[in-house]
Amino acid sequence: MSGSSPGDAGKRRRTVPSTTSRTDTAPGHPGPAAHIVDRGAGPRPFAAYTATTTRILRQLRNDHRTIAMILVVPALLMALLYFIYQDVPATPQQVSLFDRVGISMLGILPFIVMFLITAIAMQRERSSGTLERLLTTPLSKLDLLGGYGTAFSVAAAAQAAVACLVSFGLLGLNAAGNPGWVVLIAMIDAVLGVALGLLCSAFARTEFQAVQFMPVVAAPQIFLCGLLVPREQLPGWLEAISNVLPLSYAVDALHEVSVHSQPTGLMWRDLAIVAGFAAVALCLGAATLRRRTV
Repeated sequence: MSGSSPGDAGKRRRTVPSTTSRTDTAPGHPGPAAHIVDRGAGPRPFAAYTATTTRILRQLRNDHRTIAMILVVPALLMALLYFIYQDVPATPQQVSLFDRVGISMLGILPFIVMFLITAIAMQRERSSGTLERLLTTPLSKLDLLGGYGTAFSVAAAAQAAVACLVSFGLLGLNAAGNPGWVVLIAMIDAVLGVALGLLCSAFARTEFQAVQFMPVVAAPQIFLCGLLVPREQLPGWLEAISNVLPLSYAVDALHEVSVHSQPTGLMWRDLAIVAGFAAVALCLGAATLRRRTV
């Protein structure tokens, strides 16, 4: 317009939108893609990974029911197990049923709870469109799943620590080894649940379908891990199946702690196998991510 001054034109030029990548988000959500990537800035290693981890941890902190399920439910179930076996007689030479079963449950319960919570939460992210928006940015799939996995693993570590504190400190669970090793194994087992939950969510279209993976993925491992019957006493074909299930090695590692005062080579081998299964599950989850969100 003829009435425009050079100063006005300069102001208009200065109000050109920046090239920072951002994505609209639903009300109440912290806007994941808006602060993860800046296309005009130089490369920032781990920035996307850190932003994703922080966002998920913030969401968990604001979800009090999920926090209660993560921290309180395993401890309450261990207390229930204690009262179930409280009056069962045992000779001084025998390990009490609570000690034998309880130490295995410290690995099984975190696995179950974190599998369910992670599968449901990840499916919710998919169905809400959050993952689709994130994948429009240069965020890599491994950074994305790594952020989710780290956030839920922090929650898993807190869960394992609380459950072990209640079991050893309040319920009198006994083990020959240091309880700290039990906490470590329980944490790694919970991380395994996180990884498998992330993977299974890729094959579910609804949260209900995500829950349905529980009897398919978790239940067989619980039956065959040695909790009900020692694995060496299983029929040959069932023992062969149990040998390729990661929960079997978590329970074996806990058994090593229960009968040996110091860490053994078998314990470290079993822990490495469980951690390897978790890493493979995360990589497979990254491989299936694009197919489920495009």
